[in-house]
Amino acid sequence: MDILQIFTLLGALGMFLYGMNLMSSGLQKAAGDKLRGFLSAMTSNSFKGVMTGLGITSIIQSSSATTVMVVSFVNAGLLTLVQAIGVIMGANIGTTVTAWMVSWLGFKADISILAVPLMLFGFLFSNSKKDNRKNIGELIVGFSLLFLGLSFMKDSVPDLRQTPEVLEFVTSWASYGFGSVLLFLVFGTVLTLVLQSSSATMAITLIMLSMGWIPFNMACAMVLGENIGTTITANIAASVGNTQAKRAAMSHTIFNVFGVLWALLLFNPFLKLVGYITEHLFGLPNPAAEGFVVAVSESAEGAAALYGLSMLHTLFNLINTLLLVWFIKWIAKAVCLIIRAPKNQDKEVFKLKYISAGPLATPELSVEQAFDEIVHFAQISKNGAVYTKEAINESDSDKFEALREKLVKYEEISDRIEYEIAAFLNGVSAEEISEGTSLKIKAMYKIIGELESLGDSGETISRILSRKNIHKKKFDSEAIKNLNIMADAVLAAYDVMIANLAAAHKGELTDITNAYNAEERLNTLRNNFRDTMIEEIDNGGKNYQTSVYYMDLMNTYERMGDFMINVSQDLERGFINK
Repeated sequence: MDILQIFTLLGALGMFLYGMNLMSSGLQKAAGDKLRGFLSAMTSNSFKGVMTGLGITSIIQSSSATTVMVVSFVNAGLLTLVQAIGVIMGANIGTTVTAWMVSWLGFKADISILAVPLMLFGFLFSNSKKDNRKNIGELIVGFSLLFLGLSFMKDSVPDLRQTPEVLEFVTSWASYGFGSVLLFLVFGTVLTLVLQSSSATMAITLIMLSMGWIPFNMACAMVLGENIGTTITANIAASVGNTQAKRAAMSHTIFNVFGVLWALLLFNPFLKLVGYITEHLFGLPNPAAEGFVVAVSESAEGAAALYGLSMLHTLFNLINTLLLVWFIKWIAKAVCLIIRAPKNQDKEVFKLKYISAGPLATPELSVEQAFDEIVHFAQISKNGAVYTKEAINESDSDKFEALREKLVKYEEISDRIEYEIAAFLNGVSAEEISEGTSLKIKAMYKIIGELESLGDSGETISRILSRKNIHKKKFDSEAIKNLNIMADAVLAAYDVMIANLAAAHKGELTDITNAYNAEERLNTLRNNFRDTMIEEIDNGGKNYQTSVYYMDLMNTYERMGDFMINVSQDLERGFINK
């Protein structure tokens, strides 16, 4: 095998992986929002959760993308951990569709013959002005590249039958009985970790089997290893995430490791079951029979080996799901015991909840993830506004100082969250994005700026109150009453803003009349209170310096209303379909 052949093989593998990613990306862009809606609606019980995971993963050909969506839904409170585990189980079954697709289209039907003509249609669709057609074009190109890469891999792999010494060396690794099973299981695990794709490892395993490099039972051991390798990848990705992300990834590991353990304990009977089903379902030789050898990949034995391996992959995940679906609650409890929530929950509240593990596979899903974080940001901002009201009413100096420190902390938190969301959006913007996604991202940049300004406003109120206390000034009962009315109006405006954010996130925002009404109420209150205060100052009924602090607070609250109406207007520009 010369250097050119090695690089051709590696290049073909790269083409396969790129095609897989491109196909998955195009599918997610074309159906991202619909998939999310389907996911949230179809998880009311374990069975529906499994079927949802199976359906979505079968469509988008990426169990990783499904798992990431599941984790974001858990964090958003739309899915419980129990529901998420059911979806992950279904995703494991759904990902086996790839093996069948490769076995049938890649080896038996040889769809690579049509791959190049399909590229023409993919190119034409990708040049369309409509986003959905562009996404379909990306899907077609990815589909074509996937099978072209597979075809090139098959052609690049040397025929070891022409070099009996090398073939004997390779096959000798399968002569250690159960030790060989464990050896090939580890090889499948490591290969999946290196390639970061169980689909690519499955394709390589199918090629090795069809070329007669390894016997059927060792190929089955590799498939079991791939199921472990793909969970390690998920845990690495979740290691920088939050508690829920780590728990979801750990549940995936527990699920697959348990499956591999029972499959190893019942390895020979399990292979006999696979062979029996393959033989009677497809009318092919039994690949698990003693003495079974793949002489020629195009032979009946070759087809039996490919279909048998795909059958094992499906049957393994199907049986594992049927065994564990009854114990989902126990798995959830186990992962909660293994991965405990931080003791200081107050600190974790102020970490990013949804985008701590970085951008997702496609910009469309990443935008959804960022929007989850923005809604969370708005809720944190409202908490700061609640503290401003408490500070206004607090007469005890020590308690006021504690509230002042909280408001200063919230201002710092707002700065940090704005920076981190902006950095995340920068990463998303660097990818190829649709015009609609670009408009959403621009609106989101503006929204986080307004939310940061709201955090600044809380700290501004704390400084005004501090100066009032330093100069030993006090508000009378009427002033306190009016400030509370204004604070309540601000909190009501917050509720409107958060409701509009949530509605836009679901695609249900149609107008922002409620936001204009809330802002108008703040303007009216400020103007009325200001006019009354000016009149009382003119009549000598109020201390001028105290009145200045009072009006500064009123003006700050009114500006908070301006920031909130700006958020709703940004939503109107970026998220309402006109």
